[in-house]
Amino acid sequence: MRKLLILSLFSAIVYAQESPRYLFDDLYFADPSVHVFDGKIYIYPSHDIQTDVKDAANGAHFNMKDYHVLTLNDVNQKAKDSGIALQLEDIQWAKQQLWAPDVAKKGNKYYLYFPAKDKNDLFKIGVASSKSPTGPFKAEKDPISGTYSIDPTVLNDNGTYYIYFGGVKGGQLQEYRNNKRSKDYPELQKGENALLPKIALLKSNMKELAEEPKDVLIVDENGDQLKSGDQHRRFFEGVWIHQYNNKYYLSYSTGETHKLVYAIGDNPYGPFTFKGEILTPVVGWTTHHSIVEINKTWYLFYHDSKNSGGKSYLRSLKVRELKYDQNGMILPMNGQD
Repeated sequence: MRKLLILSLFSAIVYAQESPRYLFDDLYFADPSVHVFDGKIYIYPSHDIQTDVKDAANGAHFNMKDYHVLTLNDVNQKAKDSGIALQLEDIQWAKQQLWAPDVAKKGNKYYLYFPAKDKNDLFKIGVASSKSPTGPFKAEKDPISGTYSIDPTVLNDNGTYYIYFGGVKGGQLQEYRNNKRSKDYPELQKGENALLPKIALLKSNMKELAEEPKDVLIVDENGDQLKSGDQHRRFFEGVWIHQYNNKYYLSYSTGETHKLVYAIGDNPYGPFTFKGEILTPVVGWTTHHSIVEINKTWYLFYHDSKNSGGKSYLRSLKVRELKYDQNGMILPMNGQD
């Protein structure tokens, strides 16, 4: 009995330590891309705003118009807003919907990668640069040639940079096969192979692709590609990539089932073997996140809609500690916390 009580108390203490914390109260931010540059924590989120568009099937109610950069000295503190780093009117090619971005540093410059719809309502990925991690960022006059869809994230693998991207439905990934677009592609049946995120090597100037985008293969424990109907495991959007114990961890949102899951591979291109769930569904729509090591502790940054009363397009940033077991598996967490 005493042993059981001690174990219960220990579990309660661990649970309390792992409880999530909100990072910012004054504005609604989502899709946090988090990096540590020169010892300081920077958050690059999308900026949710009030809209008159009502839950459009193509995501038009997520009608973001600018990017802010938030900074943290410590994950236990509130984040500080550095103000607008880039806004829609300063991007020549973009028409609307500045969705989830990411940032990479090379040398003494910072590169902001972002999706937006062009004048033809097609999502492309643009890039803007700055000498400061907080901007302001200056966008290139055109999107990156060869890109499409949404949710870019960049991996710096010992000085080699790769960009990942892709998102289904509102993110338009279903309109592409072999990097060619058509509105006539039939909807995938449940038994067909699922759509996959894309990867491409970046050129040294960080503003162009060095190769045609390739599929990032995600397979099950038998090495078979996940199927379209496997909504609890297959890729939907929100890809992130990090390294742990010399392995590459690809994490992403499953979309309609609202889970955050992950797969593990031996190189940036994959294949990645599905391993499990990171976070159960949050209040709101899909989870878009980042996983970052800070001072030898790993953290999950994400969002939910609790603070807006469940409005899916008005989200707030959260952080919580992320832990691995002795085999390198991520310990799952409850998204309702």
